[in-house]
Amino acid sequence: MIGVIDYGASNLHSVRNALKHLGVESQVLTAPEQMAAVEALILPGVGAFGAGMAALRASGFEEPIRAQVAAGVPLLGICLGMQFLYESSEEMGEHRGLGLLPGRVVRFTEGNGLKIPHMGWNALHPVQESPLLAGVPDGGYAYFVHSYYVEPADEGDVLARTDYGLSFPSVVGRGKVFGVQFHPEKSQSVGLQILRNFAEMVK
Repeated sequence: MIGVIDYGASNLHSVRNALKHLGVESQVLTAPEQMAAVEALILPGVGAFGAGMAALRASGFEEPIRAQVAAGVPLLGICLGMQFLYESSEEMGEHRGLGLLPGRVVRFTEGNGLKIPHMGWNALHPVQESPLLAGVPDGGYAYFVHSYYVEPADEGDVLARTDYGLSFPSVVGRGKVFGVQFHPEKSQSVGLQILRNFAEMVK
């Protein structure tokens, strides 16, 4: 059973629908104490970093998420949820993240005809092997919507990169903590494969 954390993120139900399509059982978690009943966690996210982290804290999930990760429970952050995994973000001021991975979140620099937000289909280029990326081809396309990207402190955490004016981390992972900057629930076969791989990790 995978728990999808509900702190007000609007893509929560589309993530659950993708899991259902794969035959993966999931549960919406509206309170931290419900985490005890699941084997893995998905942290979805859309919108601004500061407001999202404030909602996560107000829902009481911040410290329990850290505790679950420390106990070895797999966690997948999606889009803004991936950015939450890091120490801080410069979006609309400085904001503290979960600090599960070292690094910070910064804004794309406009110029050279680059449109911000980065929106639409773009290619994933794996840079190291990971069970999360099993069966995902180099150059496989995923759907992105974001204006900020992660600058990791440890390049060893980067599993795949994507080019948009620069090469940014599009899939990250350390231990059982993973993040994808794109929306797997909107990324057709590539996204479904990644969600399937995550579900396989908790069997």
